[in-house]
Amino acid sequence: MVEFFKQKAANSKDDILSGLTVALALVPEAVAFAFVAGVDPLVGLYAAFMIGLITSIFGGRPGMISGATGALAVVMVSLVKDGNQMGLDMVEPIQNMGLNYLFATVVLAGVLQFLAGVFKFGKFVRLIPHPVMMGFVNGLAIVIFMSQLGMFTQKIDGESVWLVGSALFTMIGLVVLTMGIMYLLPKLTTKIPAALAAIVAVSAIAIFGGLDVSTVGSFIRDGGGAGLKGGLPTFQTQLFSMVPLNLETIKFILPYASIIAAIGLIESLMTMNLLDEITETRGNGNRECMAQGAANIVTGFFGGMGGCAMIGQSLINVKSGGRGRLSGIIAALTLLAFILFASPLIEQVPIAALVGVMFMVVIGTFAWATFGIINKIPRTDAFVILLVTGLTVMFDLAIAVLAGVIVSALVFAWKDAKLIRARKSIKDDGTKVYEIWGPLFFGSISTFNSKFDVHEDPQSIEIDFIESRVADHSGIEAISNLIAKYENVGKSIKLKHLSDDCITLLQRADSRFSAVIIRDIDDPRYYVVTDKVKIE
Repeated sequence: MVEFFKQKAANSKDDILSGLTVALALVPEAVAFAFVAGVDPLVGLYAAFMIGLITSIFGGRPGMISGATGALAVVMVSLVKDGNQMGLDMVEPIQNMGLNYLFATVVLAGVLQFLAGVFKFGKFVRLIPHPVMMGFVNGLAIVIFMSQLGMFTQKIDGESVWLVGSALFTMIGLVVLTMGIMYLLPKLTTKIPAALAAIVAVSAIAIFGGLDVSTVGSFIRDGGGAGLKGGLPTFQTQLFSMVPLNLETIKFILPYASIIAAIGLIESLMTMNLLDEITETRGNGNRECMAQGAANIVTGFFGGMGGCAMIGQSLINVKSGGRGRLSGIIAALTLLAFILFASPLIEQVPIAALVGVMFMVVIGTFAWATFGIINKIPRTDAFVILLVTGLTVMFDLAIAVLAGVIVSALVFAWKDAKLIRARKSIKDDGTKVYEIWGPLFFGSISTFNSKFDVHEDPQSIEIDFIESRVADHSGIEAISNLIAKYENVGKSIKLKHLSDDCITLLQRADSRFSAVIIRDIDDPRYYVVTDKVKIE
């Protein structure tokens, strides 16, 4: 019992310290994504707090961090812009109407995500092939790296220009120092998260050394924000008074809501899969869908821009020791405390320290094993890895994952389509037997049909499916058509070792098939539709 409480205390300490680290890393990310979406920084910070808190408590993956993300922010840019234009076109023009449409869209997206969890769509993430996962993490690492390069710029006359001279060298030096601390500290002790120690150490050097470097506060002000200071999120009553609840509004926000919901779920479920592999535990995809949906509904009503799982921050959390729900709760509450009470202090944190942390996340995220296996795995798998990596960088995660899954599925179907075989033999009574081997489905029916010579075959035919699996309705239809061809030329045909489901479907299509089916004790017991296996 004593050991149990010691273990719980140790886990709680790790969760608390990692939560503090994540909270510091959340600030510039949430602010940056708010700028991308064209809304006030507090809208992004409120989203990070509310979504992070709700998903940490109710989500399906302990240790996963959620908040405002760039993938969703890109979609919201045109939403806010078009919403503002619709507000100006109203009979009584309304300024900044796009923000109200944004909140309404986030609520609708949350409803769609919650329904996805209710109908158990989250289980399908388990069907994502490993090459897609490798391409996903590689592309993600590149995207995170490229996003941090923007921190090596400064605003001059309203334009972003690259740092030069001493400013650049100071920035690089602090970034390298942060990375060095994160690399070396775990070799000395693991009692303190390396990322937190690095941020505190580099911040102290920058503050007490009087270094002229970009900080969280200057980053917010350069982007047009007033600072980190704010109050508690408030219920957006104007949603009911300013956003008309009519068909036109639904037609406007539904496409955006659908895209936001899809991207949010894909990114969250992929992150959950990645953390499952790292922690060697298993999350619940359907529960995560419902938690993400509920979080976005609440966020939309309380003035947040919506969000989903944040892969970089989730990796920081897990690698800092945060494996439980407490880490996410601490991160969310600490972020709120920053907004309410500690904004002057947090605004002094140098951006270089946070960039260094994210660079270490990039190094830890990228699947370096790709270079070693790329010439050893099937070319199609290598192509999928490169395809998903490239599409993640060029477009977004949702497009990349969907394309990777589609290509993988087509490759699998093509390979399986070529596996079907037919072994032929003649019985003593002159009956010709076709022993079918391999899966019979939409991709293999053409090859299946080519195995039979209806006009040259003898009067009596027997087809044995003991080594074949009828996988879909196309296979059933192929068997039905084959029977019809033999009967049309007056030949007798019998079918052996069909599964119960296949027999039922054939008889339902035409009761005459009962006469050609031979039932036996060793008939297979598989199912045409394999939804009997429950995958959470």
